[in-house]
Amino acid sequence: MDSDSYDRVVGALGHVTLRIPGPGRPGEVLLSMRGGSESFIAYSEEAIPAGSQVLVLNSRPGRVVEVTAFPG
Repeated sequence: MDSDSYDRVVGALGHVTLRIPGPGRPGEVLLSMRGGSESFIAYSEEAIPAGSQVLVLNSRPGRVVEVTAFPG
């Protein structure tokens, strides 16, 4: 994925597939993109349980995103 593709995930909504334990400890999210779904390693400043909806705040190379819980 090129850097433009990484930028496109910022602002996207996704779902946590593997619990995000909290700061500095990754989980996993599934994001809808390019006509399908793709998984990303996810970090958050708060613990977020599996099944929760999240908003992507930032992206990094290597399929890594920073997220926050999104009510919905």
